Amino acid sequence: MAVAMGIGRFVYTPLLPGMMEGLGQSAADAGLIASANYAGYLVGALLAGGGWGEGRERAIGLWSLAASAVLVASMAIFEAVPAFLLLRFLAGVASAFVMIFVSSLVFARLAAGGRDDLQGLHFSGVGLGIAASALMTGWLHLEGAGWQAGWIWAGILSVAGLAAIWLLLDRGTPKSGKAAPEPPLVWSGPFLKLVAGYGLFGFGYIVTATFLVAIVRQGQSGPIFESWVWLATGLAIMPSIWLWGFLVRSKGLRVAFAAGCLVEIVGVLASVLVPGMAGPLIGGVLLGGTFVAVTAFGLQAGRRMAGSSPRRALALMTASFGTGQILGPIAAGFVADRTGDFVLASLLAAAALLAAAGLVFASRRGVADAAA
Repeated sequence: MAVAMGIGRFVYTPLLPGMMEGLGQSAADAGLIASANYAGYLVGALLAGGGWGEGRERAIGLWSLAASAVLVASMAIFEAVPAFLLLRFLAGVASAFVMIFVSSLVFARLAAGGRDDLQGLHFSGVGLGIAASALMTGWLHLEGAGWQAGWIWAGILSVAGLAAIWLLLDRGTPKSGKAAPEPPLVWSGPFLKLVAGYGLFGFGYIVTATFLVAIVRQGQSGPIFESWVWLATGLAIMPSIWLWGFLVRSKGLRVAFAAGCLVEIVGVLASVLVPGMAGPLIGGVLLGGTFVAVTAFGLQAGRRMAGSSPRRALALMTASFGTGQILGPIAAGFVADRTGDFVLASLLAAAALLAAAGLVFASRRGVADAAA
C-alpha cells in the first residue's frame, strides 16, 4: 500500500507544483494528468474483478509493484502531456492490481489467524507512503533538485519497498473456492443514494488530494512547508481507520461516512480560506484523517446493503467512485485556470462532499441493517 498507493499513486501531489513551474503547465493540464491516473485505477479495478488472477495473486502483485516503480521513474524522462497521460494511466492500473491482489493475500492471512482487526493497519500503508514521499521531496528541496529528481527517487523508494515486499509477502494463496455467480443487484432507493453519494465523495476529496501542495505553493509559504503539509497528511492517515472505528461501532458505517465528509469539508475550506500556514496544515491533517477511512467505510456499507451480490455492488461502487475521481481534477483544474486560484474549485469540492454526506446519511432510512 505504501509503494503502490502512497508513492505510486499520490507522489504526483507534492511533485505537481515543480512540474507546473518547470514545464509551464496549466492547472487544467495538471488536472488532466491526475485524472488519467484515476482512470487507470478504475480500469484496473474492474479488470481485477474477474477470476483470471485466482491462484496467481502474489505474482501479479509483485509484477504490478515492479511496473509501478518503473512507471514512476519514467516520468522523469518526458516533458510532453501525452506521455504523462499514458504513464499515469498505466500506473493507475498497476496500483489497482496491487490494491486488489495483494490485499486479498493479506486479508486471507488475517482471516486465517483470526486477526481481521488488523485490516486498518494494512490501509495505513497509504499514509506511510505519503509520509515517505513528503520527507523525500523536502530533502530534494534542500538539495535544490528539480522535479525530475523527485520522480527518479520515487522510483528508487518503490524498488526498495518491492525488495522488502518480495521477502515478506505470503507465498500462499487465499482459499476462496470456486466463485459462484451472483444474482442481480436489488435496486433500492437507499442503495442508489449510497452509490451516488460515494461518487460525489470521490469528486470532492480528490480535488484537495490532488492540488493541496499546489495550493501551498500559491500561498508562497516556501517549498519546505509544502513537504511539512504533505507529511502531516500522511501521518494523519495512519491511525484514521482505527479512530473512526469507534464511531462505526456505535453509530454504523453510514453515519461515520457522513461525519467523515463533514470533517473533510472543514479541511477543504480551511486550505483556501484560512490565511497563512494554518489553513493548508489544517487541510492536510483533516484530509489525511478522513479520506482513507471514508473510502473504506463506503465500500463496506455497499457490501452489506447488497445482500447476496457483494461483488456486483463493489464493482458498481468502484465505478461511481472512480468516475468522481476522474471528473474532480479536470473540473478543478479548469476552474482554477479561469479564476487564478483554487478557492472556487475547493468550494465546489466542499459542496460535493456535503451532498455526499446528505445522500449517504439519508440512505439509512428503510434499511434494516443499522450497522451498515
